[in-house]
Amino acid sequence: MTHLPNVEMIEGADDGAIANWFAERLDAALAVSPEIAITVPGGSTPFPIFDRLALEDLPWPRIAVWPGDDRIVPEDHPASNVGKIRARLEPVGAGIVPLTQDAVPPRFAIAWLGMGGDGHIASLFPNTDPQVDDPLAVRRLTPDPLPPEAPFDRLSLTIPSLLDSDEIVFVIRGAEKRAIFDAAVAGGHDLPVARLLRATTAKVTCFC
Repeated sequence: MTHLPNVEMIEGADDGAIANWFAERLDAALAVSPEIAITVPGGSTPFPIFDRLALEDLPWPRIAVWPGDDRIVPEDHPASNVGKIRARLEPVGAGIVPLTQDAVPPRFAIAWLGMGGDGHIASLFPNTDPQVDDPLAVRRLTPDPLPPEAPFDRLSLTIPSLLDSDEIVFVIRGAEKRAIFDAAVAGGHDLPVARLLRATTAKVTCFC
């Protein structure tokens, strides 16, 4: 029998509302643990939300922030996810953890993911054939085709690393991506996002 995940869909939330939701969830996680780790996406969608989240009154030094993936470029390169995350959240005290191939990810309180129009999550593009039982925690990958706006090899958390989370959150914009996500929830395809959703037992929330 195909496992269908329990996904809460929240429609129409703006960046401020999403940031408030994250702050509440982080507060709840910090109430039961002295330190937590989260993983967050790159791309254009999350950074305005990070700007709002940085204004929240949270004990940021107790929060470690991992990029879910990154382009293999210097941190000061415009395409670097960790550089942009660091610029927004390090000034308020968060610990920023760059991805390396030999990194040992912790269990995440929240895995925040985006999704591409091809159903990829983190840098697990369809051509990389990501597996739910991948023995590696982090992989170096080459997307094919390479996105023209960021034609670089990537480091990415694997599906098992992303699944090792208390809850999973997606922020998805646009009708085309929404249709791909809905089909993944319904078991309608085998793209990377669907593989993750079929395998997770965590609560999943999707802002769309």
